[in-house]
Amino acid sequence: MTLIAEIIISAMLVISGVFGLVGSFGLVKLPDPMTRLHAPTKATTLGVGGVLIASMIYFTAFGGGFSFHELMITIFLFITAPIVAHFLAKAWLHRNATPADLPPTGRPKGWAGQESVVEGDKSPQRPQA
Repeated sequence: MTLIAEIIISAMLVISGVFGLVGSFGLVKLPDPMTRLHAPTKATTLGVGGVLIASMIYFTAFGGGFSFHELMITIFLFITAPIVAHFLAKAWLHRNATPADLPPTGRPKGWAGQESVVEGDKSPQRPQA
């Protein structure tokens, strides 16, 4: 049983390391922020999540019991990383893209966050910094 657990733990660590390396490489090499955003979120969810799952397996097999700490951290990462990526993408679109730059949505309204630009800006003006 211990040999099987060691093989599974080793495989999880190697796979997690590959995801972390690919995510880091993508963060450095991809050309614009929207494509660059994809790589670190995958590295976080799959790379760090895999290391945490390997840690859970290790402590279950060799440490004397199941550890809920790694499970909670993994669930937290799996939930928050895509949400943070979505918020960053929406902020980038809101600040840097105009409605003419975006593809059509196929609905009467435009992209979320861009409706006021399309319909005429009815929001109060922000003070200039």
